Amino acid sequence: MMSIRFSKPNTARGLSHLFLIAIVSTITIAPALADPAKGPDPNPDPYKPVPRPDAIGFWLSPKAFRAASAKVMPSVVTIETYGGVLAPGGPKPKTPGRRPRGRGMQGISRPGEGPTTGLIVSEEGHILTSTFNFIRKPKIITVVLNDGAQHVAEMLGKDGTRGLALLKIKVPNDEKLPVPNYADSSKLRIGQWAISLGVGHGAADPAMSTGIVSAKNRIFGKAVQTDANISPANYGGPLLDIEGNVIGICVPLSPRGSGAGAGVEWYNSGIGFAIPMDRLDRIIAQMKQGKSIEPGRMGIQPKAGGKAGAGIIVAKIIPKSPAATAGMKANDVVTHINGEKIHDMMHLRQLMGRHIAGDVLKVKFKRGDKEMEVEMKLTSGKADVAAPKLPEVPGGVDLDKLPKRKDPMEDPDADENSENKASEPDEPDPAGTTPQP
Repeated sequence: MMSIRFSKPNTARGLSHLFLIAIVSTITIAPALADPAKGPDPNPDPYKPVPRPDAIGFWLSPKAFRAASAKVMPSVVTIETYGGVLAPGGPKPKTPGRRPRGRGMQGISRPGEGPTTGLIVSEEGHILTSTFNFIRKPKIITVVLNDGAQHVAEMLGKDGTRGLALLKIKVPNDEKLPVPNYADSSKLRIGQWAISLGVGHGAADPAMSTGIVSAKNRIFGKAVQTDANISPANYGGPLLDIEGNVIGICVPLSPRGSGAGAGVEWYNSGIGFAIPMDRLDRIIAQMKQGKSIEPGRMGIQPKAGGKAGAGIIVAKIIPKSPAATAGMKANDVVTHINGEKIHDMMHLRQLMGRHIAGDVLKVKFKRGDKEMEVEMKLTSGKADVAAPKLPEVPGGVDLDKLPKRKDPMEDPDADENSENKASEPDEPDPAGTTPQP
């Protein structure tokens, strides 16, 4: 992420530097502003400075960023939550009758509280956002569209492997909500511009941060990495390319786990992640049906060590697991999954991290000198989990009676005096949440 710092010109040397910059900028940019109707100079001056594309681009970049933002903003919504519970593991109140303050989590003292961001993904009112925004399990969720219209939202489903949640609002039959264009993730290039947007600060204008696409296929092949700032201000918001196409949804992610709060260790670090939108059709379709997406498990415990490139030796088969049902046994050597050769344990975890419960895999393995291949349907390792249902509010929700949030820029103490502070959630257990075969 590019930043520019100017020092105070309190010395003669500083003034001369600023003067030099002004001259260079003038002779560099001025030719680019010449009247194109006059055509090329028939007698060009060989010593005349030519326009520098990088300098011109420096001045035009902010306009391009704003244009890309304006293209997608009609599809960006503000999500507000009301009520909810304190996350487990928080501190006990020191004063009777007062709620405890959060311990703080890498600069985030009250996760999942306050206005957050979402993106419209269907004309019928489906909205994709980050599960981080619902750590407190709120009783009421409302969505404010770009035109100011407020709607009560229903939680349809969650994807715990990607940190995504799908909401639904009711819109009139004759009304169609704006859906943005999606970038083709297969055509992303390392180093291309990336723009993150969010309305998490509650201000009238969105928070914008620019950077580049730093890497692809991160976090078990599920995410794009960027150095544009990804924080609670834009969790659930879009990551854009320079043309205003949505690359993905900004979420906190971590290779060490997928529990509540996972990924906040990267907050404000120059390492952020977004889930590519053009890969989510199947996931969104399942969440529309009220399903929660869980990591897929084979039900094997690999043996440590082994020769690199020779496959993974199975130390133990979990009873009643897909591997057990398929007839696999201890000391089998897994060599291929869906035709892809398994090199080592890290490669196996990377591959399994792409799959969810319900996926069917073809697993090739060796048993002694005999090669075998079986099909197995992955499970979550536990009973099927229904999509989380929010508590019913007696008599429904009256939008006019909901408390109005103050703009934190106008009243800095508004958040300090608010009730129902959320505390820090328990740290995820890496051993229990890291995708396992």
